[in-house]
Amino acid sequence: MVTNSAAALLDVDGTLVDSNYFHAIAWFRAFRAHDKTITFNEIHRLIGMGADQMLERLVPDEDQKPYEDAWQRNFVELRGEIPATPGAYDLVRTLKERGLTTVYATSGKPDDVEALRKVIGADQFVDHAINSSEVDASKPAPDIFELAMQRAEVTADRTIVIGDTAWDVEAAAACGLRC
Repeated sequence: MVTNSAAALLDVDGTLVDSNYFHAIAWFRAFRAHDKTITFNEIHRLIGMGADQMLERLVPDEDQKPYEDAWQRNFVELRGEIPATPGAYDLVRTLKERGLTTVYATSGKPDDVEALRKVIGADQFVDHAINSSEVDASKPAPDIFELAMQRAEVTADRTIVIGDTAWDVEAAAACGLRC
């Protein structure tokens, strides 16, 4: 059932929390721990893309699990240092107060998203949350935004994406969404 309401699909990492450099550091350390030389710059350019997509570009034809496991260990150590982006709470609250259905739509992993939601502190204004574990492919694939629109029961013409990377824009465009 599609309603006539409007929705805002909100990216979390890099948009509502200032986490992009923390992700890049965690990935850099993960690759280094496996004797893989990938520059910080190469990694940073791909932040915002889901791990499945990023690893396919950086270490194609390799078992990705060891890298992802090492990244997760590193990122968990860094998570407590990640601050909310200034104004994140107010943005989520204002969108909700203006009548929009609000959805966190992120390529993050469930445990990480849960921790970062606490940093934002705006859960009372969030209607739904979609993470990478619920879809086949993460950003820049459109899966996360498509599922978010389904949960919010809205159409693309009544939905906007708020994100921080080219991967958010690419995923939004694939769904016909404004970003």
